[in-house]
Amino acid sequence: MEYAHPEILAEPEWLAGHLDDPGVRVIDCAVLEAYRRAHIPGAVHLPVHYYIKEDDPAGSDHGVLIMPPKQFEELMAQLGVSSGTTVVAYDDNNGFIAARMWWVLKYYGHDNAKVLNGGWHRWMSEGRPLTFHATRAPKGAFTARPRPELNCDLEMLKARYDDPGQQVMDVRTDAEWDGTNDRGNRRAGHVPNAKHLEWARFVSREDDRKVLPADQIQALLDEAGIGRDRPVITYCQGGIRAAMGKFILELMGYNDVRVYDGSMREWANRDDMPLVK
Repeated sequence: MEYAHPEILAEPEWLAGHLDDPGVRVIDCAVLEAYRRAHIPGAVHLPVHYYIKEDDPAGSDHGVLIMPPKQFEELMAQLGVSSGTTVVAYDDNNGFIAARMWWVLKYYGHDNAKVLNGGWHRWMSEGRPLTFHATRAPKGAFTARPRPELNCDLEMLKARYDDPGQQVMDVRTDAEWDGTNDRGNRRAGHVPNAKHLEWARFVSREDDRKVLPADQIQALLDEAGIGRDRPVITYCQGGIRAAMGKFILELMGYNDVRVYDGSMREWANRDDMPLVK
């Protein structure tokens, strides 16, 4: 069995051959301290919180929902990303932060984006080149073209969670799913009728941290009851692991998948939203 959309994964060998390509921009989505220690040559560092959320008026480092289009345009221009740029995102956290970057780019109309398969762990384990010199890219020209069909808001999930024509996929940990870990929310549990499949199960536990082969991923999806016959909404705590769920489902050819960007940070802190344990 093969991936339906292998083009959204970048293999290290391919990236190594394109490090000097001016049409490719590599974005390191790890924290600044990790980037300063070492990174892939030519990679630029993501200079905002890796959730890529709106500013939070309460003063935390990220809000509940996706970064607004104008702000994202400015961020991409700062990183040297233009409308024709191939973006390769990577992280040191099993790919889910890079998948968030992939999803935000896709949401804002940029399809030419990839996640590095295995990320930093695989690049390191294969002995590929590293540098500690920062890259400052020439300014890009990026236009955000929002695609609301890729996003799910609270009211949409409220209207659809008990619809037999809709699938809801919870990609959080077991403890978050069963309510023993509330993540600081006012309430704990999961959305009624949701299916549970933790995001980390899609990634190898070996040192290379590669995305699992297609047949193994399909077996996990089948076991969890996530079918191809109905649309899917993914959620987690803050929409980051949910983006990884969307990435994996797209890789496998599930074509109608939305990310609930607010996720439990929004849902579980609203007393009028249903939760079960």
